[in-house]
Amino acid sequence: MQEFRAPGAFELPLAADRILAAGRYDGVIVLGAVIRGDTPHFEYVAGECARGLMDVQLKHGRPVAFGVLTVNTAQQAHDRAGPGRDNKGYEAAAATLDMIKLARSVA
Repeated sequence: MQEFRAPGAFELPLAADRILAAGRYDGVIVLGAVIRGDTPHFEYVAGECARGLMDVQLKHGRPVAFGVLTVNTAQQAHDRAGPGRDNKGYEAAAATLDMIKLARSVA
């Protein structure tokens, strides 16, 4: 497992694309948060991030888990990333592993 960092949520699709294009990974777990502000910028960034990540997984035929939180406050992001099985990062990782297993079973 390798960790990579992108400068923001809008850049996550390109980062995931480059990681999968390298051919060394069976999937990507994308984690981040987009926090609502006073402008519609939130909707644009969150929507384009989600669409871009879907495009990347379809392009490469490998899972890209959407672990990008869309929240109203930093506290909400912190709460959803806390310990336990309700952690959204855990859920994204579990989904990625399930999809890798599915892909291998039909290959």
